[in-house]
Amino acid sequence: MTITRKRTPIITLVAPLLIACYSFFAAGSQLISADNKGFVYSGRIDFSQPTAPSLSWPGSSIKANFSGAYLAIVLDDHLGKNFFNVIIDQDDTSPYVLEAKQGEHSYVISTVLADKPHSLEIYKRTEGEEGATRFKGLELADKAILLSPPKRLSRRIEIYGDSITSGMGNEGADNGVDNLRSEKNNYLAYGAIAARQLNAELHTISQSGIGIMISWFGFIMPQFYNQLNAVGNNDSQWDFKQWTPDVVLINLMQNDSWLIDREKRLQPIPNDAQRIAHYQDFVSNIRHKYPDAYIVCALGSMDVTKTEKWPDYIRTAVDNLKNGGDPKIDTLFFDFTGYGQHPRVAQHKSNAKKLAAFIRDKMHWD
Repeated sequence: MTITRKRTPIITLVAPLLIACYSFFAAGSQLISADNKGFVYSGRIDFSQPTAPSLSWPGSSIKANFSGAYLAIVLDDHLGKNFFNVIIDQDDTSPYVLEAKQGEHSYVISTVLADKPHSLEIYKRTEGEEGATRFKGLELADKAILLSPPKRLSRRIEIYGDSITSGMGNEGADNGVDNLRSEKNNYLAYGAIAARQLNAELHTISQSGIGIMISWFGFIMPQFYNQLNAVGNNDSQWDFKQWTPDVVLINLMQNDSWLIDREKRLQPIPNDAQRIAHYQDFVSNIRHKYPDAYIVCALGSMDVTKTEKWPDYIRTAVDNLKNGGDPKIDTLFFDFTGYGQHPRVAQHKSNAKKLAAFIRDKMHWD
């Protein structure tokens, strides 16, 4: 295997030092394979190629502890459209934002780390529509090693959602566009923030534009939710027994509301009873997969919660399920703020606070 080395220096390094370090480590680095037991993977990740696992869902992550002053990441990106946060020593206030290029490349993160143990997290900011990325491993200094792996979190949350959950446009300017890949950051979406506040591992199953009855494209969440691979509608199958959440959050119907009420794209237009039934069927599918999970049926915070019409559909479906003997289910609604685009980070933080408090109360998590 030949690795094309396209090295991206950390922005604080000065050019002369960079050149000197580049020359040293280009000759003295080593590749730590992706199947090393020191890596902790989180999310629906395809391990059919153990030395090149495939990350496609937003929020998929890789954690490790390592030694040495040098760090580079080897990725093979399908489309060249993905962005990742690279977080060193838990400093997520100023992550290295890695823009993946198409094909296999090595990305230098730093050549001058302190001579001490370090932690690492590689976090997929973008979603399935940006394609999948194969992780080929880390390049470390010649005598550096992977240390004992981070401890996996015991609490588990899974979210099914759309662009709001993915974090579409959340880093955009308030008066700017909100469809740039570089400004889509799932790490700062409400679910990911809430999970960190709750010290829980999170799986995010989301796709911008998706709905339960209709989407802006040719497939809907009931056809998509059970996939291992998030790149479009495909035949891959996730094994639901592989990872069981304590809490499941469902935040869907924003796109249904637009496409049915405003765009009139679903014909014949479903009546109220049919809308409730479609939502209830999807929640029942989730309940079948996870008999013991606490299910939170959420909605918002875009204009679908501007009125009570669509929240009432969800309330009715949840009441039906409760009356049918399901006690571990509830509703949660995020208020519409009047902002006309995708929620920005400030709104995500507010929604995360509300979500974390709700889950903490329901699950009795300290």
